Amino acid sequence: MTQDTDVVIAGGGLNGPALALALARAGLTVTVVDAQPPRARADVAFDGRAYALAIASRRLLSAIGVWDKVAPHSQPILTIKTSDGRPGEGASPFFLTFDAAEIEEGPMGFMVEDRHLYTAFLDAMEQTPGLTHIPATAVTAQEATENGITVTLSDGRHVSGKVLAGCDGRTSGTAQRAGISRTGWSYCQTAIVCAVDHDLPHNGTAQQFFMPSGPLAILPLPGNRSSIVWSETDDNARTIMALDDDAFLDALRPRFGDHLGAIRLAGPRFTYPLSLTLANSYTAPRVALVGDAAHGVHPIAGQGLNLGLRDVAALAQVLVEAQRRGEDIGNSDVLDRYQSWRRFDSTALALGMDAINRLFSNDNPLLRLGRDLGMGVVDALPGLRRRFIRQAAGLNQEKARLLLGQPL
Repeated sequence: MTQDTDVVIAGGGLNGPALALALARAGLTVTVVDAQPPRARADVAFDGRAYALAIASRRLLSAIGVWDKVAPHSQPILTIKTSDGRPGEGASPFFLTFDAAEIEEGPMGFMVEDRHLYTAFLDAMEQTPGLTHIPATAVTAQEATENGITVTLSDGRHVSGKVLAGCDGRTSGTAQRAGISRTGWSYCQTAIVCAVDHDLPHNGTAQQFFMPSGPLAILPLPGNRSSIVWSETDDNARTIMALDDDAFLDALRPRFGDHLGAIRLAGPRFTYPLSLTLANSYTAPRVALVGDAAHGVHPIAGQGLNLGLRDVAALAQVLVEAQRRGEDIGNSDVLDRYQSWRRFDSTALALGMDAINRLFSNDNPLLRLGRDLGMGVVDALPGLRRRFIRQAAGLNQEKARLLLGQPL
């Protein structure tokens, strides 16, 4: 069976559904091929996985009809505190504090749990005309021609379209089959992700504590609960994950501190190997890469999903404008506009986070002094601090309409 569509999307995580909704709401037909079973992630209980959505990302979710369902489950980020230190010794005296009161747009971002965001995407896809969702099925082959691209599915079906969007992660099969190579390296670090309940309110404050073995992010969730993204060396992470829950908390407490009172685990623990992986091209004949398929980055500052949603906004706008002009949306001239728009910004941010991780993930006394003084200088200069806040909130980039909250 062959099903014709304007755009085939490989990958049903978060970027794939976001792109599908943006395109379908603008009048294109879209098919999302999702390797996950129906509602596999939407039906789980709270598991601690969450995302820090920048202001621009929140605007995009509003423009594609998702934010109203997500908003009641979100936690505004009102303050961000960054510090340097060692486990058990507390932070250095040099803090860098960002306050939402310094910008006019309200909270600097919003924390949203994976289960709530994914559920909102699934519900919106089911209700959007022109959008077909094929779950529990993978793309196993693809063939581009002068007139279109056809993908083979794991159940033997074929779907043809004008362009294939690879939203299928760091090991993107779409990229591999298109012959797109990658550049990158391992950080020899592992992210330990979980959530904790705590006795005291966090007041919407996100904290980033840089330690010699890697950063610890404490991110506010609704109620007296926080999401933890704890980067450790691979060996340390294996040792820590082998501990039972009580021993795990004993290892976390010297790093977490006592500013939120007693802490307790609020769900399971996960681990993710940390690496940088950049696609050497974001496009190939009839193919465009989005999100981690184009750029897998370190979780410092929680920019991974936000970068992906910027890709979504740019690619959707390029394709919709080309369709309205009567162009072939899979033509290389069209897809090159997307690459020109996104590749420099994404690569610069990825390499910037790489440099920050290398600068802070060590105990060199000279580097420690330099970075502490640097944070102190930024904290003391309101204009520079405001610029950093706007950058983190996604307010300084060249704007796609969706990132402004405007429909296509």
